[in-house]
Amino acid sequence: MSSEDLERYEAEIELELYREYRDVAPMFAYVVETDRRFYLANEVVRVSEPGASFIEYKLTDAWVWDMYRKTRFLNSVNVASTRGVTVEELPPTDL
Repeated sequence: MSSEDLERYEAEIELELYREYRDVAPMFAYVVETDRRFYLANEVVRVSEPGASFIEYKLTDAWVWDMYRKTRFLNSVNVASTRGVTVEELPPTDL
């Protein structure tokens, strides 16, 4: 496989992932971003105590932006970072 073939393959996977994100985003209430990952979730609870050396959240009913995972829907996931975590509440959508 040439480097051009590999780049084309990764571009196709990323486009497919974007389309999936666009389709599932209205189903979620929160966007959670770390230095390594991007999540959508319906429940976000901070687990770590204020002043801890890292920030930890528990996400329930989540979707992860990761083109190398076969299963992107997660029942529960813990997210931890020493660099920070951004949590944003999405505006409600009319289904």
